[in-house]
Amino acid sequence: MSLLVVGLSHRSAPVSVLERASLDSGTQNKLLQEALAAEPAAEAAVLATCNRIELYADVDKFHAGVAELSTLLAEHSGLGLEELTPFLYVHYEDRAVHHLFSVACGLDSMVVGEGQILGQIKDALARAQELHTAGRLLNDLFQQALRVGKRAHSETGIDRAGQSLVTFGLEQLAAGEPVPAWAGGKRALVIGAGSMSSLAAATLARVGAGEVVVANRTVERAERLARALAEPGGTGVAARAVRMADVGRELARADLAVSCTGATGLVLTAAAVETAAAGRTAPLALLDLAMPRDVDAAVHRMDNVRLVDIETLAEASADAPMAADVGRVRGIVSDEVAAFGAAQRAAHITPTVVALRAMAADVVATEVARLEGRLPGLDGKQRAEITQTVRRVVDKLLHAPTVRVKQLASEPGGAGYADALRTLFDLDPETVAAVSRADLTDADVNRGRV
Repeated sequence: MSLLVVGLSHRSAPVSVLERASLDSGTQNKLLQEALAAEPAAEAAVLATCNRIELYADVDKFHAGVAELSTLLAEHSGLGLEELTPFLYVHYEDRAVHHLFSVACGLDSMVVGEGQILGQIKDALARAQELHTAGRLLNDLFQQALRVGKRAHSETGIDRAGQSLVTFGLEQLAAGEPVPAWAGGKRALVIGAGSMSSLAAATLARVGAGEVVVANRTVERAERLARALAEPGGTGVAARAVRMADVGRELARADLAVSCTGATGLVLTAAAVETAAAGRTAPLALLDLAMPRDVDAAVHRMDNVRLVDIETLAEASADAPMAADVGRVRGIVSDEVAAFGAAQRAAHITPTVVALRAMAADVVATEVARLEGRLPGLDGKQRAEITQTVRRVVDKLLHAPTVRVKQLASEPGGAGYADALRTLFDLDPETVAAVSRADLTDADVNRGRV
């Protein structure tokens, strides 16, 4: 089996295509279940953010896997396969590992170095585990990606280049003015109460917004976020929650609004924004971080409104400076990809080595039993000494070959050593497979999945 990723992102597709191809939570679940039901895939996970949709799978056939995953992405995104295909990229085996590790470090983000992608990778793994579509390979891969991302942020200055989309968006709205000076004292409206909206609310409070109003379809979630902001242990900003029905009224009062919901239709129509912006002495500032968009694109043409959305951010990020530490992060990614590959190749041969040692133990047991039949006069101490001697001989004969074959198997191109070992010692393939299944069950128990 081999790792395959098929996807599209802000690097391969225009925002208009990403917007149409976005997947809600329910659709992601269906995509994973159908990917696992497809013949080429044994495991699957989907990473869907505002600027990427990627389907990871463990497949036994490359071309069939690419065709099946591409078709599934097209079906669930609502785009025709012919329309979607030009924007898709494919990574296989080590290149797929390199891609995810780069994504985890923020090297492939719209804003280089941003750290929010780690939470999104964690969510993708949790979803696959909950649906039981992630097995050993994807569990190991995504958990290692999280560790690599954390290592990059702790060992380098990638954070100096990276920032959240919220911060980057506010910088675009501030148009060169320091964000705290621009946002200080402003009345802010945050639409949505998910992870991105929560980050936006906290960021606005941190840069000195005078008031933060949170609107959400589930008002209880908005109230929890508002309380967290207003608590003494929180940001201490004046914060309150409102219903979605009150958004129009609150927008008219606000100086700026950030919207990031999971709605499939527009949250702020052009007419609603025009009404809220009427009669203002300063433009209404809007930051739309949703995919698909929450704010009507026609708002861009309004004189008294400044709208920054995902498309605006994609254009602005093309000229954003990269930290000198990006090179160091790339080095970390390369080292970690090599280590991951070596570990996976070594793990591949382990069941064969275990089966070989089990066969040797059976041989020892059989021969000792035969010896006892021929020499019934042996006492217990003699039998134990003979048994131990035979075991030591077998262990010494197997030690050097099994250690060496594990070393060789961990190197590139070492996958064939497991097959050679099975052939040389005439090992039963079903016995080896049984060891693999037992190892997987133990791993799942350790992860709390079964």
